[in-house]
Amino acid sequence: MSEPATLPLVASLVDAPLPASGIAWLDAMRRDNREVFVAGGLALARVEAWKYTALRGLARRSFADGDEAALTRAVDPTTLALPGVEGARLVFVNGVFRADLSVLDALPSGLTLQPLSQALHTDPDPLRFVLSRRHYEADEAFTQINAAHARDGVVLRLADHAKIAAPVHLVFVGAPAEGDLAWHLRNVIELGEGAALSLVEHHLASGEQAHLATVVGDIELREGARLHHAVVQQAAAGASLIRRTSLRLQTRAHATLHLAELGGALVRHDLRAELIGDGAQLETRGVFMPHGRQHVDTQLAIRHQALNTASSSVWRGVASDRARGVFRGAIVVAPGADGSDASLNNKNLLLSGSAEIDAKPELEIYADEVKAAHGATVGQLDERSLFYLRSRGIPLAEARALLTAAFCRAVLDDLPNEALREHLSALLIAQLPA
Repeated sequence: MSEPATLPLVASLVDAPLPASGIAWLDAMRRDNREVFVAGGLALARVEAWKYTALRGLARRSFADGDEAALTRAVDPTTLALPGVEGARLVFVNGVFRADLSVLDALPSGLTLQPLSQALHTDPDPLRFVLSRRHYEADEAFTQINAAHARDGVVLRLADHAKIAAPVHLVFVGAPAEGDLAWHLRNVIELGEGAALSLVEHHLASGEQAHLATVVGDIELREGARLHHAVVQQAAAGASLIRRTSLRLQTRAHATLHLAELGGALVRHDLRAELIGDGAQLETRGVFMPHGRQHVDTQLAIRHQALNTASSSVWRGVASDRARGVFRGAIVVAPGADGSDASLNNKNLLLSGSAEIDAKPELEIYADEVKAAHGATVGQLDERSLFYLRSRGIPLAEARALLTAAFCRAVLDDLPNEALREHLSALLIAQLPA
């Protein structure tokens, strides 16, 4: 790859003016992160975590910074709704908060939900710790860009012992614009002691576009907090979407994640979880289904750092046409995390001879009395099962679709929201080759 300064992508990101907040610590953080990015550029080919995701095509493109007309972009409100999701809603279009599409009236007691821009304007100090971080690692180029350029995002706080019944809905829309845009969002989510929340995160397209979006989120669960987080990713077919989610679980906190990666041209999600309190529990259930020439990369890293923590991860991948999927599942049981119980299962299907899935399970144990299991497989549909269905008069294409859908739905069986579960099942079936 050429020198960082000569890459069109790097040049367009570096030349974009930094947002000026008037908050000294925030503006300093933005400058520092951009300086680190300028020094390193996109030298990610030498980083193991990016080994299977080439950025050559993306690096040759330039993007305009932000969308000045986002407040008036036409978006059909009916496309924002999801079955079984009827609570508060926060909507962003091309990275810009849209009050007209959001639902923020009569928020439940104990819930604070507002755009980051508003929180920084009214009371920035509570955000200083989480937003002041400098990112120096070699694999954090897009996180550096996000830290430098993100103007908005989500701030969600749930008070101690508050329990919200209706799911909170976060919607990130990519809409057509004049040229290709780069937009960035920064999310901060905190659940207080004993609090409980259901959260639905939805990435979708309101028309064809080829923007670059980065989304970085920090989620903190205090002692005894419980979170169910469903993520539906349906970005535009030409879009590049790069996300990083950091999750911290304190004592006896419990998080369950269901993720469906369906859209986008180049998609990467770096999901990092730290179980820092005794008895913390994490469950992740995910499916990725690249088709055409999509590239979908999921990096899951779970670190057990306390006594008697538990994690369970079940992931499914299905690739067709000339698509490529990547799944890295890494578990570390740190010194002192005695009594941990960790399991990771990743199974993948190839539906064409040109499709590819790279699976890389990793397990490191530095503690005692640990239960751990991990594994990954890549294969094709079981011929015996196909033969059985065909012997019952089911056509080959339908039999293949039935088996593939059943294979994927295994990660949705314990999704408690029945209406959302059925909707996701339908999306998975629609994603299958004809």
